Amino acid sequence: MRLHPIGLSVTLALGLLVAPRTALAQPLRQVPRIAFLSLASREAVTDDRFEAFRQELRELGYVEGQTIALEFRWAQGRREQLQEFAAELVRLPVAVIVTLGPAATRAAKNATSTIPIIMADDSDPIGDGFVASLARPGGNITGLSLLAPALSAKRLDLLKQALPPVSRVAVLWNVSNEGMMLRFRETETAARSLGVTLESVGVRTPDDFADAFARMTKGRPEALLVLADTVTIGQSKSIVQFAEANRIPAIYEQKSFVDAGGLMAYGIDMSDQYRRVAFYVDRILKGAKPADLPVEQPSKFEFVINLKTAKTLGVTIPASVLTRADQVVE
Repeated sequence: MRLHPIGLSVTLALGLLVAPRTALAQPLRQVPRIAFLSLASREAVTDDRFEAFRQELRELGYVEGQTIALEFRWAQGRREQLQEFAAELVRLPVAVIVTLGPAATRAAKNATSTIPIIMADDSDPIGDGFVASLARPGGNITGLSLLAPALSAKRLDLLKQALPPVSRVAVLWNVSNEGMMLRFRETETAARSLGVTLESVGVRTPDDFADAFARMTKGRPEALLVLADTVTIGQSKSIVQFAEANRIPAIYEQKSFVDAGGLMAYGIDMSDQYRRVAFYVDRILKGAKPADLPVEQPSKFEFVINLKTAKTLGVTIPASVLTRADQVVE
């Protein structure tokens, strides 16, 4: 049957009208959104961690802004804001919530039992009640633990080797963080075997540091050990400046303190930790269940010494200690 030219025009016009509607009816492919949730401020987390995460994502074939999107929520130390952010991320919704610290993990856990949660750096995920076991987490939470009891003894031992006369050490730590309590107790055990007396200097919020510094100024410890969590990391510059101004040699848990001018750091390679976070994100986006992904413990560590700071403090690091360092800043 031949269509009259007028009929053909009508048919084509109708086709043009219908086609766009059909196209619009097709659902747009959603780019999975990965959220980072933290009690801390943005400044408390060094850029090298996120760069390591992004680099690993790229190597796994993801293109940020095209095949994956990142969301960040920083609660600036306000716990009520943290819970509001967690609820907001669930409403969006996001495909995965990456939590930075136990406070963020708890907020996310309270907000959802279905969206996968990846812990980036929880000190004691079993003790905090987030997973049933490291091997079989159960539920919707998995990720990476900072649980490495031998590190506390090793850190204090390195401090003692670097500064043999030291016998009184102040420990600056967040006493409201349950994971830090476990680490402080491990440090106490190590101190007894090394013949070192510890002075606990506790903080809870950024407002507590002025008092903590005043206590140490009065007590005059021979050295300082800083346990790292979002509270102390957020004050890294002021801690390093205090130690230098009072000529107190210090050892820290994370390289970021040495980058800020601290003397020594021995601890987990946090860039590697965040690369592993990307691995978990990839597995979950490809269909793996958090309950079936074992929680990893750290496997890479780094020892960093800042010789420029040593000179400023007037201390000499023995060659036997320098040769063990992964990085020496001169």
